[in-house]
Amino acid sequence: MLSTIINLIIFIGLLWLVGIYFKRSDNLSRTVLVGLVIGVIFGGVLQLIYKIDSPVLAETINWLNIVGNGYVRLLQMIVMPLVFVSILSAISRLHDASSLGKISFSVLSILLVTTAIAAIIGIAMTNLFHLSAEGLTSGARELAANEKVLGRAAQLDGLTIPSMILSFIPKNPFAELTGANPTSIISVVIFSAFLGVAILTIRKKDESLSERIAQGVDTLNKLIMALVRVVIRLTPYGVLALMTKVVASSSLADIINLAGFVVASYLAIILMFFVHGLLLSLFKVNPIRYYQKVSPTLLFAFTSRSSAATIPLNIETQINKLGVSSAIANFSASFGATIGQNGCAGIYPAMLAVMVAPTVGIDPTSINFLATLVLVVTISSFGIAGVGGGATFAAIIVLSTMGLPLTLVGLLISIEPLIDMGRTALNVNGAMTAGTISSRILKQADERTFAEQN
Repeated sequence: MLSTIINLIIFIGLLWLVGIYFKRSDNLSRTVLVGLVIGVIFGGVLQLIYKIDSPVLAETINWLNIVGNGYVRLLQMIVMPLVFVSILSAISRLHDASSLGKISFSVLSILLVTTAIAAIIGIAMTNLFHLSAEGLTSGARELAANEKVLGRAAQLDGLTIPSMILSFIPKNPFAELTGANPTSIISVVIFSAFLGVAILTIRKKDESLSERIAQGVDTLNKLIMALVRVVIRLTPYGVLALMTKVVASSSLADIINLAGFVVASYLAIILMFFVHGLLLSLFKVNPIRYYQKVSPTLLFAFTSRSSAATIPLNIETQINKLGVSSAIANFSASFGATIGQNGCAGIYPAMLAVMVAPTVGIDPTSINFLATLVLVVTISSFGIAGVGGGATFAAIIVLSTMGLPLTLVGLLISIEPLIDMGRTALNVNGAMTAGTISSRILKQADERTFAEQN
């Protein structure tokens, strides 16, 4: 108990130092990076002193979760109100409801195309490193994980793509606003869009009434955005706690044992970041300036491992730093958190499928197999939100559809947090890339905002 108290006193001291630096620099991006570095060092020291299975370390992490997971919960608290009000406000200011179709089509097309490219890169890295599920051993944690995977797979039995899409349509919008279902974000987007269209319909009959409604929605939107800014200023402290937990609880032995998969995964993720940069440059967006502006958001996504929790940061970054219109930013951030995730639904399930294929006598370099795999990964990425989201469900859907065993999903559980950080950052960047490119395609970009040094 005394050791835990000492650890917590040190942690509080580190939070205080970060707070002092934040106050003096008044630079959120730099302070987030400082928090990340301190978290890595502190987490490494804790594991070095207490070892990964120590009760003291476990108890310390439980207390650190108050700050780390508490911050994530605060972001999750504002996700639904932000998505609902922001989209409603943006649509109420549109002059033509047909713009919604153009925005949705552009954003979804980019997300799905980049997911297909991500799957191809994941396949290439797996074959380049000659990765295979053959010879992998399973311990107690892996066996327990396999049982959970099989349980989730049973829940998916009989689930079809049409039923996944149908689950997006809200039966009870008030329940969806509470985040009651895995598809709640998309359901809230749909509900907000219909309300927005209703406002546009009223405008044709009674412009003064529609203007009063739009002003009320805009006022509520400003209130929610003020709340978002308050929560976002807590980011450095949340990142410090989250990074401490990740480093302190990651097994170095497991990482070394599966080093090939870790390296191949991160090479695929890095290559996909380059692809995003290339796509941005094709639409005359400077990728270097882009990454400078989005780095704090990517850092939070990396440490939090939650695409949904990053939505508020995602939206604010697109609007205030990248010059993306409010409507496009809200649609791309919301869709990108549940559809077309480049990392979790693109790279990861594709790599697992190629690794598992040889164990059932399938040639992982066969053109027919690879073409089918890319198609399945792309289509499945659109339906991940319908069954709960995340890399595990994406892998289950893809492997099941391809007729492959699910054992590998559980065997990689020990290194899951390490790889999931990079995958989540890629998911979020895919959403911001889709929003940025769509704003250029639809000519709704604010070039002056993008050019500013912020």
